[in-house]
Amino acid sequence: MSEHLVSEKRAILAAALPDIAFDGWTDSVLLRATALAGFQSSMAMRAFPGGALELLDFHIREADRKMLEALAGENLEALKVRERVALAIRLRLIGEAPHREAIRKALTALALPHRAPAALRQLHRTVDAIWYAVGDTATDFSWYSKRALLAAVYSSTLLYWLDDRSSGQEKTWAFLDRRIANVMDIQRLTGRADKLKERLPDPFRLVRRLRGA
Repeated sequence: MSEHLVSEKRAILAAALPDIAFDGWTDSVLLRATALAGFQSSMAMRAFPGGALELLDFHIREADRKMLEALAGENLEALKVRERVALAIRLRLIGEAPHREAIRKALTALALPHRAPAALRQLHRTVDAIWYAVGDTATDFSWYSKRALLAAVYSSTLLYWLDDRSSGQEKTWAFLDRRIANVMDIQRLTGRADKLKERLPDPFRLVRRLRGA
């Protein structure tokens, strides 16, 4: 994708977000935003062939990009892994603070059953970006378990944040810290189970031996 097209897409998104807070992620909002951004109506389909849902996907990608840029300015080496993850999620949500109602509308749009695959892809992309950004290099089964656990943490924190009116979203950050602590406990238990499994006989190996006897 050319930088010129990216800048055009960003301009349309910026013009659309105020209306999305009221009217949702609709094609009519996309067309209106395209005109507000100073483009011909045909630019809407050129920039977002998939319509408003592609505009939504672009917004999520942009939010991930901004989170990663903000993380790059932090001294992650001085933080524990759980602190890095919490920081990443905080930065992600702080970046979305001006668009809280647009995010609420996005969750409504993605809640329909036929949109579940797209919603899962977007969620996976976000948590995958977080894990890589905080230094995770796992390639074994823990790669999947870490992302599944973080998806649950991020999703529940996002829902909590949407209705949090506490000063500086202090309640959300406390909720996030509790959720991450729970996940770390689960990971410790999983690690112990893996070590125990290594000391036990492999039942499948025993079956193979019996079959060969």
